[in-house]
Amino acid sequence: MTMNFFRGVMGGQPAGPQPTGAETIHKLCDRVASSTLLEDRRDAVRALKSLSKKYRLEVGTQAMDHLVHILQTDRSDSEILGYALDTLYNIICNDEEEEQDENAQKQEEDLGVLFTDKFLADSENVTLLLTLLEEFDFHVRWPGVKLLTALLKNQCNQVQGVILVSPMGVSRLMDLLADSREVIRNDGLLLLQQLTKGNAAIQKIVAFENAFERLLDIITEEGSSDGGIVVEDCLLLLVNLLKNNSSNQNFFKEGSYIQRMKPWFEVGDDNSGWSAQKVTNLHLMLQLVRVMVSPVNSPGATSSCQKSMYQCGLLQQLCTILMATGVPADILTETINTVSEVIRGSQINQDYFASVNAPSNPPRPAIVVLLMSMVNERQPFVLRCAVLYCFQCFLYKNQKGQGEIVATLLPSTIDANSISAGQLLCGGLFSADSLSNWCAAVALAHALQDNLTQKEQLLRVQLATSLGKPPVSLLQQCTNILSQGSKVQTRVGLLMLLCTWISNCPIAVTHFLHNQENVPFLTGQISENLGEDERLVQGLCALLLGICIYYNDNSLENYTKEKLKQLIEKRIGKENFVEKLGFVTKHELYSRAAQKPQPVFPSPEQMLFDHEFTKLVKELEGVITKAVHKTSEEEKKEEEVKKTLEQHDSIVIQYKDLIRDQDTQIQELREQVSTLSLNSEQMHNQITQQQSQIQQHKDQYNILKLKLGKDSQGLSSNQGLSSSQGEGAHVNGLHSEELSQLREEVEELRRQHTLQHTQLSDKDSLINTLRCGAAAQTAEGGAGGSDNTDLLREVESLRSRVQSQCAEISQLQTERQELIRRAEAVSSAPASSSESSADTVKVSELESRLAAQTTETERLKEECRGLREGHAGLEQQLASAQSTVAIEQTEKTKLQQEVQESKKEQDDLLMLLADQDQKILNLKQRLRDLGETIEDEDELDARDQFGEDDDEDDEEEEDEENND
Repeated sequence: MTMNFFRGVMGGQPAGPQPTGAETIHKLCDRVASSTLLEDRRDAVRALKSLSKKYRLEVGTQAMDHLVHILQTDRSDSEILGYALDTLYNIICNDEEEEQDENAQKQEEDLGVLFTDKFLADSENVTLLLTLLEEFDFHVRWPGVKLLTALLKNQCNQVQGVILVSPMGVSRLMDLLADSREVIRNDGLLLLQQLTKGNAAIQKIVAFENAFERLLDIITEEGSSDGGIVVEDCLLLLVNLLKNNSSNQNFFKEGSYIQRMKPWFEVGDDNSGWSAQKVTNLHLMLQLVRVMVSPVNSPGATSSCQKSMYQCGLLQQLCTILMATGVPADILTETINTVSEVIRGSQINQDYFASVNAPSNPPRPAIVVLLMSMVNERQPFVLRCAVLYCFQCFLYKNQKGQGEIVATLLPSTIDANSISAGQLLCGGLFSADSLSNWCAAVALAHALQDNLTQKEQLLRVQLATSLGKPPVSLLQQCTNILSQGSKVQTRVGLLMLLCTWISNCPIAVTHFLHNQENVPFLTGQISENLGEDERLVQGLCALLLGICIYYNDNSLENYTKEKLKQLIEKRIGKENFVEKLGFVTKHELYSRAAQKPQPVFPSPEQMLFDHEFTKLVKELEGVITKAVHKTSEEEKKEEEVKKTLEQHDSIVIQYKDLIRDQDTQIQELREQVSTLSLNSEQMHNQITQQQSQIQQHKDQYNILKLKLGKDSQGLSSNQGLSSSQGEGAHVNGLHSEELSQLREEVEELRRQHTLQHTQLSDKDSLINTLRCGAAAQTAEGGAGGSDNTDLLREVESLRSRVQSQCAEISQLQTERQELIRRAEAVSSAPASSSESSADTVKVSELESRLAAQTTETERLKEECRGLREGHAGLEQQLASAQSTVAIEQTEKTKLQQEVQESKKEQDDLLMLLADQDQKILNLKQRLRDLGETIEDEDELDARDQFGEDDDEDDEEEEDEENND
């Protein structure tokens, strides 16, 4: 009976009627649920697997719960686990067969989503599946990877949420990349691709699980750009991890992984015959570079990556591909786009790109070669767009590059023997191809972007139109072509160039208005009721005329601001003018161009707006509308307010300068005080040393006095000659030792004296320098000058005292030498009674001199005490100077607060004036509506002016009477 059952399942001829597929699946599910033998359950699950593709709906509806139960209970048998996982994969995965029509494909997808939702109804099923992936058995791990990938494809967000909260969930999946079986590793890449889509948290976890290192190793092992589909999968995963994820981008850069990208772009001389897979791989590699330097990233991160790419030689390698021959067109286009974003806004990279030459004879700059492709109508459209983007990025925030491009158009720098960038732009600007006109106009506008100097320089460019006719300016030639009624794309490009050129450049506005035909042409274009295609041109003409009003310096009498507004009022109407101006921002292609800097257009006909120009329109639309609606009185008031603000700004600047000067003076005074304090401390140390030396001299004099007293007693005794001679010999021996010691001390004192004189001379020069600085500050009337003079006076006093002490020390040394000399004379004298009396007299003289010296020493002590007191006073003056500095700092803070309050009061006053003006206008309008006659505002102004003059005369007469 069992055999008959399986014959029916496997296709044999049963004896009775054949059961339906649903009945067979029901019986198999009962067998899976009720069989106690593992072999029976395994056979039933194998049969369900074989039926799961043909009877997908029935198996998914009836068997899913049983299959999940098998995964939970039969963990010990890898074979039944593999069958169960394969069955679940078959009912959840959507087969992508080309032969199916759209309806069948839609039904397949709906079934996949339905069974995915049923499987995910219990989140523990995903956790169970993650646990099964830890099994190393191929029959379990591989179908588990495929099943989880299919779940992610059908319900990505829900599965990502479960994996994110599952302990070690992402780590288990990362282990798949280390599997030695390539099939599992490759399918693991596909799984991680689905897992990392649109989830920044999972992307960060995957990155910190060392994904970058593993993926780059796999790419290298597989042959880099020459590798197969595995390299493509690795690159797709890297793009997922890095795109719009600043944390991973920073981790990629800090990990020095940018340097490992350089070998990918090494190409040989022969680049023909690239395989489709190599083209795909290299395209993804270039896309990965662009992800790191995308304009949507933060400026700091982009700049850091650009710097790293230049330092490691990646930019140089990309430029090599750019100039290589035989590179496929789509790779060349993507390389140009990549180089564009690597150099965008980076001065170092832009300078390098400007130095790149094409391998031609003679060598030409890469910029010139690229521009030749841009203005060549036979080149592919996407390539021309890429070159335009590259040129725009080269000039972005690059005033040096802008100057170099404009310089190639000036008469003094034109080289007739070579083709320059300026000549190519002019050629494209006036060619018969409208796309070349538009590209050249936009490129030239970027050479003028935010650069007033180059806008003025471009006014000097003269063009030779034909033989025998005088040259015309580039500005005039643009307006001539505009008035000839060329294609819409050409006129839009020229109008964008003119708007960029004359915006924020009153000199260019004057040149434009100087041509008497320009304003009538613009007003005529704006006032006409043209078709839908011409609306954009009308809006740009309104923008150009509005710029002429807003940036007009009223240097032309016929085209002042007021006269241009009157012209608009008469011929167009203010409301109609504002409505036409709004056509620009309401155009369907405007918002698309405003999204990102790269010019991406489905077709050449839709290439109308430039990204940077959309920023200019957004900036000027509001201010032009206000400028057109303003009356002459409002403009006068606004000018007066501007003048008042300028005056206040000048006052603030003066205060800032004054505060800055005071800060400088305070800093200088602090430095001088610190210098004087240091000098005072040094002098105090010298005084202390001199006091110690004086004390040493006093002690030596006392010792010498005692020794001389003993010698005089020995000479006056009545001893015999032999004893006298023996005593004299003893005295001579004693004095010889003492004399040698005294000589050494005298030499030491001399050396110290010389050193002190040298130090005193250095201090004299320093004090003289400080005295000159103090005299200059005193002449300026600074508050710190008097304090500095007092400090210098104290230092001068200290110096004179030190000099007097040095003189006293010198006198003491002289007297000491005299004592030594006399002692030598005493030691050499014969032992006679008459000489003994003479020695007694000398000893008395020495004693009197010693007493005088003692008195002098006491006097020196008193002077030292006075010096200490003077030093204390000097420290007090230093503290006073520091407090003065603090007071000045407080005053500076108060002044800054007053300036801020003054600005706030001015803003409030402006708001009140604006509200008052608006109320007056509303009241006048209501009076006009009621039929009241309102006097002319000029007469009122005249009356007010006469009234103010009378009042001023009366006030002057009263002042004169008061003075009398």
